[in-house]
Amino acid sequence: MNMIRKKGPLYLQIKEILKDRILHGVYAIHTNIPSEPQLEEEFNVSKITIRNAIKELVQEGYLEKKSGKGTRVIANVSIAKLSKGKRFTEILVEEGNQITKKVLSIKKSELSPDSELYSLFGDNCIQIERIYLLDNEPYIHFTHYILSNMSDREIKDVHIGSLYRFLEENNIRLESFRDEFSVSIAPSYVSERLNIEKDTTVLKRIRRSSDEEGNVLEYSVGYYNTAKQSYIVTYNDSKQ
Repeated sequence: MNMIRKKGPLYLQIKEILKDRILHGVYAIHTNIPSEPQLEEEFNVSKITIRNAIKELVQEGYLEKKSGKGTRVIANVSIAKLSKGKRFTEILVEEGNQITKKVLSIKKSELSPDSELYSLFGDNCIQIERIYLLDNEPYIHFTHYILSNMSDREIKDVHIGSLYRFLEENNIRLESFRDEFSVSIAPSYVSERLNIEKDTTVLKRIRRSSDEEGNVLEYSVGYYNTAKQSYIVTYNDSKQ
């Protein structure tokens, strides 16, 4: 894997990739991650770069490094600043599942005045299509629409590991989220992506993500194949 050198220090890029793998069960809790030589070869970087990436994850509490025993995953849940509850995918990983994310396409989308998104983004926005695999089987299909002035050339150079880290890197700060859930028949192209029969009923989620002033900066539509896995929500008891 060749890293993008203009996207910041290489060790921080690698750190985020390794963290993403931990959070999504690619590196399961209480197991060792690949050895330093293996990671050096995968990312085509120096030993010190890999060691700095691992050092960051040790300091953040995800990894434990012991001489002669390798580097072990000791935590696979992130501290979410926007919620006291655990994210849905974190729950699945804790239960022993593996979540893999794939970006299917990134492009600039032209919006017509009669589009619902036109009132949010104007003439155009960035459209990102992603799919989540649950234990290597298609599970969730997402389409994200993002307010951005990125050029076509910049879009071609985009590499997305974590969507929300990508947003932060492009100074898109999200402070609040509003979700709407409904039962819906999956569009035909979504059915194909999820490997389900045409006209299958699925869970649909629309999310509007806003900045601190209430301006919507990201709008997404997700389709969940709940026949494969129910959508899970957990709540923490609050005395406040």
